[in-house]
Amino acid sequence: MRDPTATGRDLIARWAEPHRRYHDLAHLTAVLDNLHDLAGHAQDLDAVRLAAWYHDAVYAGAPDDEENSARLAEAELPALALPGALVAETARLVRLTATHDPAFGDHNGETLCDADLAILAAGPANYARYVEAVRAEYAHVTDETFHAGRAEILRRLLAAPALFRTPAGRERWEADARANVRAELATLTS
Repeated sequence: MRDPTATGRDLIARWAEPHRRYHDLAHLTAVLDNLHDLAGHAQDLDAVRLAAWYHDAVYAGAPDDEENSARLAEAELPALALPGALVAETARLVRLTATHDPAFGDHNGETLCDADLAILAAGPANYARYVEAVRAEYAHVTDETFHAGRAEILRRLLAAPALFRTPAGRERWEADARANVRAELATLTS
């Protein structure tokens, strides 16, 4: 069995990698704080918390980051003697953060996705810093490519009946998040 403290240190080191501008320790802390507020909605809070720790553990600004993060969880968590069902649910949840589109009634997925997307409801200055930080993480792509990809993500989010799937998430964040996303999309497409 691997020492859980070593696994934790390794995860923290990943989240502290110097190329990260948004998907960093501050983001991880915010997601974990949001999970605290949404905990009552989850069916398996342990899996949701583990998924939060792993959801961006591998982050290179690449399309397979979530898959690689899920594989990391699948490789590391069994070494901690965690039950196979917990490992599988954690990996499933990490993969779900690629789309942030949990099935209706997927309480674990709804909880994790809402906690991860809560930044969309930030006040104007914090939202602007978030957008700037995400752009910095994609410095390797042209403005044209970034704007097109980002606009597609924002359109997909706005097309959903609700950005947030938990009752608490909808109540706390939906209106502000929709306003921020619409404003950013207008900026990208004007």
